Amino acid sequence: MADLIAKSAMDRRLAEIVTPVIEDMGFELVRIRLMGGNTPTLQVMAERAGGGIEVDECADISTAISATLDVEDPILDAYTLEVSSPGIDRPLTRLKDFDLYEGYEAKLETAELIDGRKRFRGVLAGIEGSEVLINVDEGTIGLEFDWLNDAKLVLTDELIREMLRMQKAAQKDAPLDEAAFDEIETEDGDDTTA
Repeated sequence: MADLIAKSAMDRRLAEIVTPVIEDMGFELVRIRLMGGNTPTLQVMAERAGGGIEVDECADISTAISATLDVEDPILDAYTLEVSSPGIDRPLTRLKDFDLYEGYEAKLETAELIDGRKRFRGVLAGIEGSEVLINVDEGTIGLEFDWLNDAKLVLTDELIREMLRMQKAAQKDAPLDEAAFDEIETEDGDDTTA
């Protein structure tokens, strides 16, 4: 079975450790990768169940999973921890992602050849059971989720517009936190809260 959240055995072990921490904080793990180099980087992508994440929340997640990883100590060498949002051209790692982003352009790659090819680019057409549907030049095809090796949204003007619209709507619906305003000094020297 394909696991697009955590591909390697080490990634899956790390996901087992950090997923409960992230979920207890009200977030979902989107992807985790331990990437090599002189100093390996542990990349963790997370978001709220309804989508989105703030920079401060990434920092909170980083602090929480750092403490857990220090106790569990699954990575023997020094590494850099990087916690981020999935971004606009996000990886699609869960079956529900293909339904959620129906109508958007995506690139999918399978582990094995399917009708002579591994790479598919087209518009997502949702899911049907465990199949991911995608509209390609030849028509709509279904790929079993388990066949996928990689999948991500393609950065298009339409996708950017939609993400900006959603962000603006979320900000509009957010309650105003008057305590977040700084005190300002008036001309007569009195401190007041704006």
